[in-house]
Amino acid sequence: MSARSLRYYEDEGLIVPGRFSNGYRDYCRSTIDRVLVIRSLLESGLPVRLIKEVLPHLTDGPDDVGTDVVCAEFLHEVRSYRDRLAARIADLSAQRAALDAYLREVRPTDA
Repeated sequence: MSARSLRYYEDEGLIVPGRFSNGYRDYCRSTIDRVLVIRSLLESGLPVRLIKEVLPHLTDGPDDVGTDVVCAEFLHEVRSYRDRLAARIADLSAQRAALDAYLREVRPTDA
């Protein structure tokens, strides 16, 4: 994990590291675990905006008031994002198939 990424997560409010007396950041085990969750969510393609929304619910207890409503709204947004992503994948797959067909016509021996 790069220092730049950690500073970005901090700037976005995704993590709040502790500080030593000399001002250096202190990444405790819970912050490190949170960074791993953030990375996983980013790698899955979720935008930071949605990660900010879900992250507190991944670490807060189940007794939080309103969690079910927030989670339902979040899941709706995630499904919507997934559906848009699936549509983009379908479009790209169709474009790739068209390019493959073109290449087969132009150079039948190159596959």
